[in-house]
Amino acid sequence: MRHLYWFQNDLRLHDNPALLEHLQASQLLLVFLWPRNRPWCNQHGIGAQRERFLTESLISLREDLARLGQDLLVLHGSPELVIPDLVRRFGIERVGTARTPGWYEAAAVRTLRDKLDIPVQVHRGNTLFAETALPFPLTQMPGQFTPFRRAVEDLPFTAPTPAPGKLPPPPAADFHAIPVAAARPSAALPIRGGAAAGARRLQQFVHDEQGILSYKETRNGLDPLDGSSTLSPWLATGCLSPRQVAQEVADFEAAVTSNASTYWLYFELLWREFFHWRALTDDARHLFRASGAGKRLMRCTFEPRNFARWCQGDTNFPLVNAFMHQLVDTGWMSNRGRQIVASCLVHEYGIDWRYGAAFFEHHLLDFDVASNYGNWQYLAGVGADPRGGRRFNQDKQRTDHDSDGRFVAKWDGDRPHQPTYVTDAADWPI
Repeated sequence: MRHLYWFQNDLRLHDNPALLEHLQASQLLLVFLWPRNRPWCNQHGIGAQRERFLTESLISLREDLARLGQDLLVLHGSPELVIPDLVRRFGIERVGTARTPGWYEAAAVRTLRDKLDIPVQVHRGNTLFAETALPFPLTQMPGQFTPFRRAVEDLPFTAPTPAPGKLPPPPAADFHAIPVAAARPSAALPIRGGAAAGARRLQQFVHDEQGILSYKETRNGLDPLDGSSTLSPWLATGCLSPRQVAQEVADFEAAVTSNASTYWLYFELLWREFFHWRALTDDARHLFRASGAGKRLMRCTFEPRNFARWCQGDTNFPLVNAFMHQLVDTGWMSNRGRQIVASCLVHEYGIDWRYGAAFFEHHLLDFDVASNYGNWQYLAGVGADPRGGRRFNQDKQRTDHDSDGRFVAKWDGDRPHQPTYVTDAADWPI
């Protein structure tokens, strides 16, 4: 049988159980569809650094496939149109992909099943645990993180599967070269996309530098390689699987030692797991509603000047400005930074949290629809936070995390003070 496998957020051969389901095909067409350029909350397309990292990840995957006599077809267009066309052209008899959170992703699978008269299989996604391993049915998925963590943190996870030694050959297709991205890695975060680069960073952080031993204390470091594992870009694109990271943590604890910091890296994987299962079990549209899955609509407005200042890092909050400049330049921001700038947008400017989430989606190397929108909902008080949102004291955050002003100076955070609102004749009624 001729199969088509649609790569999404699983750009690797190692520990890719969905891909392994198609090893018995007589021919296998491997496809990746570039993220669609949808206007959303004043944003469209993806930023330069995110595009660069994704392009490098695809080139790396294609090189790995070439060693097995395979290739990767990278196309632009919606899956609802592109995949049926490929099915007809190449006589495909089965389509497969990994389960991925998101409204458009779920809608695409439903449409393909309606349009195609062949099986469309959705395999296990990029999660730490299989659905069958969870100690509750998805209909009883906890709505908050702590009960979820208590239920799953002692569950054994299946060991990562090795990369296949061979793959079925591709059909005779025109496999175009993947254009190299125009952007180059920022000097402040010189990391490359691809499974090999992700594996090197995992080895470096856990074993070579043993940064995992102090991770709980250093994870809020403001610069990317200063205490953070910086594994999230490879996890988001699927160049690394969460089981690979969990296995390395377990191996380190068995061979060296375990402490609160080694557990904390696993703890962060559980947060990621929580947001993934919440996004998959809730009505997918709730992830993009101002009120979230509940009906707690936050009061907000949209003042375009304030939103533009926030995006450009030109607010009256120097630490916020520094973080926003860092994000645009590198495609990355620390966990602490994300909380601080999100609190500024939602609580200081009263702007709909979804505009901030869309800006992050545009720029972040580690954009992941479940974690990004889930975390923004959490901070805005319309998601999984039982306290109803988090408001950060901006002056205190600067004192606590950049008391010497080094980070603000590095990223040009001190900007001329501006009035919050500007009134001119156009604001007065006729």
